[in-house]
Amino acid sequence: MTPDNARNASPRFDPDAGGGKVLTLDQAREVRRRLKRTRARLVFTNGCFDLIHPGHVAFLQRARAMGDALVVALNSDDSVRRIKGRGRPILSIEERIGVLSGMEAVDYICVFEEDTPHEILRHLLPDVLVKGGDYSPDQIVAREVVERAGGRTAVVSTAFKTSTTAIIDRILNAAT
Repeated sequence: MTPDNARNASPRFDPDAGGGKVLTLDQAREVRRRLKRTRARLVFTNGCFDLIHPGHVAFLQRARAMGDALVVALNSDDSVRRIKGRGRPILSIEERIGVLSGMEAVDYICVFEEDTPHEILRHLLPDVLVKGGDYSPDQIVAREVVERAGGRTAVVSTAFKTSTTAIIDRILNAAT
C-alpha cells in the first residue's frame, strides 16, 4: 500500500485512544444503562467533525449543557468520504478523535461506519438528541425514534457562521 492509499484508507484506531473516551457500541450501551439508573440525562450528537472550528466548539459546549453526559457519534473516514466526497476527511479518524477527546464538553465518542447514526440512536435512546442550526427538526435522523422513547430533540445555533467546507474554500482561494 502506498502512503497515499494508506492515508485514504479507514485506519483501524486504538480503542484506548482518546483518553478512554472512545466507546464501542456495547460500552456505550452500558454507559447509557448506568446513566439511566442514576437518572442522569444523556445528550447525543453526531457528525464528521473534520477541521474543528469555533462553531463546532460552541455547539458541543451548548449540547453538553443540556444534560449530564455528551456522546458524540463520529463518522468513520469511509463514512465521511461517502457523504462529503473526494478529498475528505481532511483529518483522519485518529486526528478527529484526538481533538474531540481533548474537549471538556465531550464525555464519550462512538465511531460509526454507516452514513447515519440511526443504529446507535436506536440502541442508546438518549434523553436529548442535538443537531446544529443548519438542520430543521424534520431533517434530524432518528428523531422520531428518540421522541417515541421519551427523549427530545434540540436544534442549536451558534454565533459562528462557518463550516469546514467554507474553511477549505478559503484555504484554496488563498493558495491561488
